[in-house]
Parts: sequence; C-alpha cells; structure tokens
Amino acid sequence: MSIGFLAFLAIIPILVALILMVGMRWPATRAMPFAWLACVLCAIFGWDIEITRLAALSLQGVVVAIGVLIIVFGAILILYTLEQSGGMETIQHGMQNVSRDRRVQAIIIGFMFAAFIEGAAGFGTPAALAAPLLLGLGFPAMAAAVVCLVFNSVPVSFGAVGTPILVGFGFLKNNIADAVQADPSLPFTGFDSFAKIVGEWATLMHGPMAIILTIFMLGFLTRFWGPERSWAPGLKAWKFCIFASVCFLVPYIACAWGLGPEFPAMLGGLIGLGVVVWGAKMGFCVPRDVWGFGPASSWDPSWSGTASQNTGSEFKAHMSQFMAWLPYVIICLLLVISRIPAIGLKGWLTAQQIEFKSILGFEGIDASLQYLYLPGTFFIIVALLTIWLHHMPSDKVKAAWGESFAKMKSPTIALIFAVALVSIFRGSGVNPGNIPSMPMALATAVGEAAGNIWPMLAGFVGGLGAFITGSATISDLMFGEFQWDMATTLQLPRAIIEAAQTVGGAMGNMICIHNIVAACAVVGLSGREGEVLRKTFWPFLLYGIVIGIICWVLIGSNPAHF
Repeated sequence: MSIGFLAFLAIIPILVALILMVGMRWPATRAMPFAWLACVLCAIFGWDIEITRLAALSLQGVVVAIGVLIIVFGAILILYTLEQSGGMETIQHGMQNVSRDRRVQAIIIGFMFAAFIEGAAGFGTPAALAAPLLLGLGFPAMAAAVVCLVFNSVPVSFGAVGTPILVGFGFLKNNIADAVQADPSLPFTGFDSFAKIVGEWATLMHGPMAIILTIFMLGFLTRFWGPERSWAPGLKAWKFCIFASVCFLVPYIACAWGLGPEFPAMLGGLIGLGVVVWGAKMGFCVPRDVWGFGPASSWDPSWSGTASQNTGSEFKAHMSQFMAWLPYVIICLLLVISRIPAIGLKGWLTAQQIEFKSILGFEGIDASLQYLYLPGTFFIIVALLTIWLHHMPSDKVKAAWGESFAKMKSPTIALIFAVALVSIFRGSGVNPGNIPSMPMALATAVGEAAGNIWPMLAGFVGGLGAFITGSATISDLMFGEFQWDMATTLQLPRAIIEAAQTVGGAMGNMICIHNIVAACAVVGLSGREGEVLRKTFWPFLLYGIVIGIICWVLIGSNPAHF
C-alpha cells in the first residue's frame, strides 16, 4: 500500500473522534469506543495486525489509563475535601485580598501556579490541580477547563524536570553520535549538549507565545464567558499579561540557557508566581476596573458543569490562609522531592511498581503502574492528611469521598478507550509487512507533501503526536527521529527543527483528548469534551502558526547551524 493510503487509514480513527465529539456533540464516553473500534479495523485492514495482538495493545492502554485515572481521582478528591473542610472558601477569601479581578486570578492560578506544577510533575497534573482551584474561586466550569488546558503549553517542553526533551529525544543518541563523528565542527558534542541547545531554541519559540497567549486568552475569556461578550475587557489587561509573562520568562530562559532543560518551567513558575502575587497585591499593572463574570443567575447554562460551585461574591475564612493552602504546599513539596534525582527518592519510588510483561504472550507489549510515583497517589495521601489538618468531622469526609467516586464513571469509560486507541497507534509499527506505524505514516505523508515549507509545519507534527498520545514526551519519542531525518534531507538546522517538534508537542496539550477528558472530569464537564475541544482548537492554531513563523525566521538567521 502507498504511504498516502496508509495515512488515510491512520487518520480515520481521529476523524471519527472529531466528528462524533465536535460535529455531533457526543460525549467522549460514547465517541471514544467508536474511535477505538475504527482504529482496530484500520489496524487489521491496513497493517495486518492480528486481533489478539490488538487486544494486548488495548490492555496495555488500560494499564496506562488507570494511572491517569488515579491522578484525576486524586485531583477531584482534593477539591471536594477542601470544599467540605472550608479550606476552599478560605482560599477564595484570600484571593479576594490579592485581587478580585478574574483576569488576574486566571493568570496567577491558570498560568503561573500551573507552570510550577508542570515543571515538577507534568503529565496532565497542572490542569487537574489548577482547573478545580479556578472553579472553586468562582470561575464557570467551562472557562476554568479551557483556560487551564490552553495555558498548560508554554512550560510543557520542560515539564516533569525536563522529561519531554531528556527522555523524549532519547532515541536520537545514536544519530547525534554519528553526526558528531562525521562533522566535529557541529555546535553539539553529544546528546546532553544537543538537548541543551534544543531547549534554548525552544525558549525562543515559546517566549513570544507566553506574551501573546496570555493576552489572547484573557480576551478569549471575556469574549466567551463575560457579561459583555467582548474581547475588549480581556485585552485591557495587556499590561498585567506582559508583566506576568516577563516574570515567568526571565528565570525560564535563564535556566534553559544557563543550566539546561530540567528546571526552566519549575523555577519560572515558582519565581514568577511569587513576584506576580506581590505585584498584584501592590496593584502593579493591574487594570483599574475589577472584572468578573457577573451574577451566576445570568450565566449561560452551557458555562457550568455538575461540580458544586460557590458563586457568591463574598467568602468567609474558616481557618488561616496558611492552613488552607497547606495541602497544596505539601503536594508541591512531595512532587519536587520525588522528581529530582539528586535527592535520591525518585529511584526508590519508581522501582515500586506493578508490572505486566508480555501481555497475552506478545513480547514487547509491556505495561507497568508506578503506584507510589504517580502524582495522584500524593493527592490521595494529602487528602487523607487534610482530614486531620482541617479537623474534618466524619460526615464531611464521607461526603467528599462519596462525591469524588461518583464523578469517576464517565472519565473512566472515556479514558480507557482513548488510551487503548493510543496504544494501538503506537504499537502498529510492529506488523507482518514491516509497515511504518500509523503516526509515522501520517507524518511521512505530510512531510512528502510539505517539502521546503517544513519549518512551518514541524510544530504541527509535534502537536499531532500530543493530540494522539496525550503526551509531549511520547510525541517527541514518536516523531523525534522523523524530524531529524526531515531536517537532514532538507538541510535544515536539526536542533531548531527538533525544538519546533517539542514546542509542538507542548501546544498539543491543549487539544489532546485524554487531557480534555481529565480536565472536564475534575470540573464536572464529563460528556462535554467536544465543546471544550472546539474552544481550545483556536489558540492551538494560533500557537502553531506563530511557532511556524518563528521557526522559519530562526532558520533563516542560522542557515549553517546543523
């Protein structure tokens, strides 16, 4: 079969999911089983993969989905525990003292706080924590989900202590060694220096978008969820957006260029958060008018979900701000301690796992659940600790856990089928005819059609990988070698093209189905994933176009940088 026909088959499951969720407005619980079935049929027809192998790949996906579901459950549990203990209303009261302006709160929580969480943990954790926090502060559920999904893009290339670059491009080590041996004058001498250079170029692509995206998203926020239904109130906060972006970008870029890809997101988010909160309290660059969503009684019904929400304008403090925020502080500390190898805990935690080797007898189809290393495990532990910290009575504890379990039905169905589909996509490269995998067939067909305009499209391929797999790291693993080959063939700077790949994988977080399912679950929007995807597509498109232009400009100014 031609690569074009294989690409056509490979895109069918994606189209099925999009048509059902976006076009026909089906919930993911109904759409994803059909998309998975389409993927199975295409794998049988185009790749000649036997049914039992597809079953094994699907079971592999189920194990991965369980890990994601533990994160989702933990995030929901933290939200309901704090609501029942009075901690969330105390946080709401405290945020009013920082700023009552919802635009400012969106930047502080959705961008800065989430960036720090991304740097420490990654893998969908930021939206799972930040979106419920915005919901608790009084944001409409749809606004909270969209804002957090879109903002969780700029820091993602450096998330989980640099994992997307350091692990995602791991398959390039031999390519890099061969290139250095063939041409010692290259600006990199091995994998570590190449990874650092990729991170440096990635900051130059993400950097302008940090400013553009914050301004765009505040306009987007007021246009779709404001009482005025206008871009103007959001765009009026442009000074605060620039201030916040600079506070994040200075340590972000300094870390990438000075230290490497491990800490830009974490330190950018942490340092930026502290400075921005201080600036907001001082009124620095904060708009003079205080903007809000208006009374909840006037909201469009489509804005809200099923999660409980305090929409009052005044909040009462039930405890000190320190005690209310302490669960989040403990979560952040646990994430940092467990993710930095030098501390020594990471190796032991990752070794504690449930392993499934050679599922259904197929060698190489393995799965594992690192149950102690999952962020969701920390969430659950801290939720239990909060019962004691906040002196919660048993009826409040029972209510929090009961609501949390009740919210898990829909995301469980949707995620199991979504991640099983991803597993088949990734595993389709092992087949009797040695045919390229489904994602590789798609990327190759696009590459053959694109030719010399590849710099404009390289980021979108990274975004495609994240959309399919739900992970910027897996996108880089999947397409890193392909992007290297495209850059070599077209004589383009390989580090810049790989930077576009990892930036594309980061922006793909906005639209990947399993992130959307998880974010919708924690704010009570399960079943309405298609509505969220219709909103996040536009900032994704904007991001990709800007990145393509920046990539083109960087290549034009560095033509000999191979």
